[in-house]
Amino acid sequence: MNNKEYRPTLAQLRTFVTIAENKHFGTAASKLDISQPSLSQALVALEQGLGIQLIERSTRKVIVTSVGEELLPFAKAALEASDAFLARARGANGTLTGPLTIGVIPTIAPYILPELLQSITEVYPELEPRFVEEQTQHLLDKLREGTIDLAITALPTEAAGMVEVPLYAEHFTVVTPSKHPLAGRSDLTLKQLEDLDLLLLDDGHCLRDQALDLCRRAKINPSEATNAVTRASSLTTILQLVMGGLGTTLVPESALATECTSPDLAVARFAPAVTAERQVGLTFRSSAARAEEFHAFGSLVTSAYQAAVERSRALVPVTSPHD
Repeated sequence: MNNKEYRPTLAQLRTFVTIAENKHFGTAASKLDISQPSLSQALVALEQGLGIQLIERSTRKVIVTSVGEELLPFAKAALEASDAFLARARGANGTLTGPLTIGVIPTIAPYILPELLQSITEVYPELEPRFVEEQTQHLLDKLREGTIDLAITALPTEAAGMVEVPLYAEHFTVVTPSKHPLAGRSDLTLKQLEDLDLLLLDDGHCLRDQALDLCRRAKINPSEATNAVTRASSLTTILQLVMGGLGTTLVPESALATECTSPDLAVARFAPAVTAERQVGLTFRSSAARAEEFHAFGSLVTSAYQAAVERSRALVPVTSPHD
């Protein structure tokens, strides 16, 4: 029976949301760092107070009831509002303070984090940043779950319920073995990708999709320009394969200073008139109450990227086609 005087606690709502998202009591208890009996007690108290069943339990699986599914978005919104209240209280002057979990895709994280961490320390001394490196789809899932606050990804993600803030456009370069005919060139066209044996990252990496998109824009059958068999899960591994003479690859400009220091590698650039780039920006929930602060945080990300590009250009200067 519904108790009209009952008001759920935030801990009870968080218990319900965590169980509903994970469909497993043990996993939910582990994520909340409480025992399973305590987890079950919190859920029972919530259901009894509301007079409805939110979760069906069986020995084999956990099912969210239809009314539970209906109420789940409201429980999530209540938790987000509470978190936003605390964040605003901690940073009433509009600056970021307290914990902030930031997702970053693997083809960005290693190259901008040195400068970004330094800037965070200087600009937001009371911020407690936590970083999660994952592929884009995993980061979007974590955003929906509320386990991260914002993500630095290639855009567009076209994810429902998210805000995307473009920050910068990053040029692609072609990395080849040092004795490759295109080594050192700075006048490449997209059509020349057809003559390369491109090594790509595994499925799920947006850099792979962007490379395939460049092939399609040049009206090249991707199977004719790419090595469909040889793949890797990191740029570092791909570049080891390039050094071994197994092909060439596309590398974001910010990664050159970190990944392309070997004398066995060379860099070729596209002609200035050629658009071969990716858009990078912030992605966060449209319900996030810290949107204004996230926009300001984006300027630090852009500055960190620019510093990485400057390092790369110092290592591999941009030359004219006639040099």
